[in-house]
Amino acid sequence: MTSLRIVLQVFVLLIGMAASAMAGPYEEALPKFAADSYADAEAALSAIASSGHTRALTVVEALRDGRLLVGGGQVYIKAISGGVVDATTGQAASSTGNLKPVRVNNRIRRAIEAALGNLTLLSVDAATRLNAARAVFRSRDVAALPILERAIAQESDVHVRDALESARAAVVLSRSDASVADKKAAIEVLEARGDQDALALLTTLPSDVPSELIKAAGDAARDIQIRLAYWNALQNVWYGISLGSVLLLAAIGLAITFGTMGVINMAHGEMVMIGAYTTFVVQELIRVYAPGLFNASLFIALPLAFLVVGAVGILIERGVIRFLYGRPLETLLATWGLSLILQQGVRTIFGPTNREVGTPGWMSGALEIGGLSLTYNRIAIVVFAYSVFAVLLLVMRYTSLGLYVRAVTQNRRMAGSMGIRTNRIDALAFGLGSGVAGIAGVALSQIDNVSPNLGQGYIIDSFMVVVFGGVGNLWGTLVGAMTLGVANKMLEPYAGAVLGKIVLLIAIILFIQRRPRGLFALKGRAVEA
Repeated sequence: MTSLRIVLQVFVLLIGMAASAMAGPYEEALPKFAADSYADAEAALSAIASSGHTRALTVVEALRDGRLLVGGGQVYIKAISGGVVDATTGQAASSTGNLKPVRVNNRIRRAIEAALGNLTLLSVDAATRLNAARAVFRSRDVAALPILERAIAQESDVHVRDALESARAAVVLSRSDASVADKKAAIEVLEARGDQDALALLTTLPSDVPSELIKAAGDAARDIQIRLAYWNALQNVWYGISLGSVLLLAAIGLAITFGTMGVINMAHGEMVMIGAYTTFVVQELIRVYAPGLFNASLFIALPLAFLVVGAVGILIERGVIRFLYGRPLETLLATWGLSLILQQGVRTIFGPTNREVGTPGWMSGALEIGGLSLTYNRIAIVVFAYSVFAVLLLVMRYTSLGLYVRAVTQNRRMAGSMGIRTNRIDALAFGLGSGVAGIAGVALSQIDNVSPNLGQGYIIDSFMVVVFGGVGNLWGTLVGAMTLGVANKMLEPYAGAVLGKIVLLIAIILFIQRRPRGLFALKGRAVEA
């Protein structure tokens, strides 16, 4: 019996020694998480990330999400779907006891980001590889260099390859043992990248690097700064065009009503606001009754907003404004009162808080051109604004309504003597202008808060555009909107948003002193009188 017991003990010892010999870096690193030490956790994380084990990515993601648990000297993973598995074997844990998550700090979080980048650089998914390359670029983890070079050698996607090479350049610059030639090549790669991140790397080189590297990095940084200034100027021009398109949408309806009837309509902003709330109502109905149509919600809201707001405009003209023609001060006060009534009505129905208007999938994202970022919703609004302008131009030039409106605008008394029912034209023109403001609200719901105060932010700018461009002139409204939009965005970096608007207002006042009828004055006996 004694001999048998000795044999069994030797057998168990041999099995333990064999198991220990078979344990790899992954199995050896896991117990360090249970030591409740940040240094041990970082060492374990580094070892697991470089182990090549099939469960390495799962462990790192669990640590990132707070799902890596320790208890009784063992390490477990809390599955997303529920349950707990043993991190060593991957099998469901039979008895877990009191478990607590592994503690992390900012240093561990940076190490997690680097580890995730390393583990996903060779993923079969291009988007995953791209995100991994960006993570390594930020972490500049020297341990990632071998796998980066392997990933670059087999990468076929141009954008991912550029990101991988940028990450490699960032790592090489952070290595003290890299050769001067390698670091110069890395500087060239970062100069070709040419963004703020590359500039930050080039301007924060250690002071003990060779002078030739300092000079190369300085030259590259200056070149990047020049390019960034160029792209920033183009970006501001784009922002100006985008703002000009918004102003065009908000002002073009006012140009029709103000030019035709000379009415200072202070409730025009509320027409825009009602159009935005029409979009909100349409989307809410679609969410409830036809979720599959959500991406088409704006196309459904456009004609409805035009009809609803146009009808409101005709009611306002027939109910209030037609009794006040020729009395501009009373008209201004009456429409200002109407704006307050409409705001309060919307607050009563929808509440005072902002309402969420969703963005269809085809308007999400951005188009990147060099250092220029063009968001799809802004592109859509610019295209939409010019489309509305083109349609209105065709209506005003080639339809009988447009002919009558132009006739009444240029000489109301003569148009009336020719048999044109000026009162009817006034109502239709006011409805047309209000309807256009309504579809402007549909567009603005994608870039601004939908609230009862939505229209107040655009009414003053709309009047500035109309007066600057020329009352009643659509081309003047277009030029005025684009000029004010671009000028505003070009002034903002230097003067700030508020001071920039003040400078523009003073400039418009001085301009109106020289040209009281704006850039494009209408022709006609009445308007020239």
